[in-house]
Amino acid sequence: MQTSGTPFTDRRLLLAVDAPSLLHRSHHARSDTGLLDRGGRPAWALHGMLRQILEAIDMFAPDAVIFGLDDRSHSIRAATYPDYKAGRAEKDATLVDQLDRAGAMLDALGFNTVTPPGLEADDVNASAATWAEREGWSCVLITSDRDAFAHISDHTRVLRLINGGIAASPLLSPARLESMYGIAPEHYLEYAALRGDASDNLPGVAGIGEKTAPVLLTQMGSMQSVWADIDHADGLNLVATLDSYCEEEGLRKIGAGLLKRLTAPGARERFEFNLAIMSGRTDLDLGLTPDVPGSPGLLPLDVERVLRVVGHLNVTATTDLALRVLTEPPASAQGADRG
Repeated sequence: MQTSGTPFTDRRLLLAVDAPSLLHRSHHARSDTGLLDRGGRPAWALHGMLRQILEAIDMFAPDAVIFGLDDRSHSIRAATYPDYKAGRAEKDATLVDQLDRAGAMLDALGFNTVTPPGLEADDVNASAATWAEREGWSCVLITSDRDAFAHISDHTRVLRLINGGIAASPLLSPARLESMYGIAPEHYLEYAALRGDASDNLPGVAGIGEKTAPVLLTQMGSMQSVWADIDHADGLNLVATLDSYCEEEGLRKIGAGLLKRLTAPGARERFEFNLAIMSGRTDLDLGLTPDVPGSPGLLPLDVERVLRVVGHLNVTATTDLALRVLTEPPASAQGADRG
């Protein structure tokens, strides 16, 4: 794992996990194992998810863990935009089966799971980051979804899942994000709304992509400033600011061209629509009661529950790891680099 940024070991730590993200990745990476649980049902995605969770807990030594799950029966975003995530391949039946069983398995272990009606795991992560900030905790979000980058701060990191698992995934801080995308976390959703997101079938503002959007946002400060300048000064300040930047950098002037793209029919509506769809809910009731002993999600977990639930997956090495990681009191500094 690659780390950077300000250490946050002086705070209690919440680990917020995008469970469907781990399940999807584990399904595709491990389907060739054909692993079955003791009941004879497909278990490779569940096992892969759990292994990664155990590795993350071992690495970060969190005080509490929460899992976000998608509401698979209804989607507010799809109801608003029927083409949301259209074009994705139909899920394999064995993956669907394991997605349906994941929440029950995590609940049985004693973790805290949240399936927000009509919403997604991304919304749980957004609310977890907000909760941690409000309560004076630090937070690590584990996900492959880039919209979570908007919640990176001095006390929130995103472990961006990539091929290679937990250990190979980058831990993103504000400085790391800016070095990768050229923008601060508070501008990430505006950047994404301009760029669009092909994985969610959301086209961006025509002619504004990953290279131009950061320049626009860093030079103008925010899209609110951009729209205000267009509305009240016909974009004159925007053109002057961008062209001045280009002159200083020895680049071709882009001000007039960008203004034309931003004022094209439907451009602002596209940006605002994308922003609304991409923004995670930050006000969900997560049911976190960390000062109440025995609350779901608090570590350590009960030994008998871990033996029964993890043992059902029928992988002895994983059961042994779970007993060590989940049932021993978390050591805030032991084996973890929370920076």
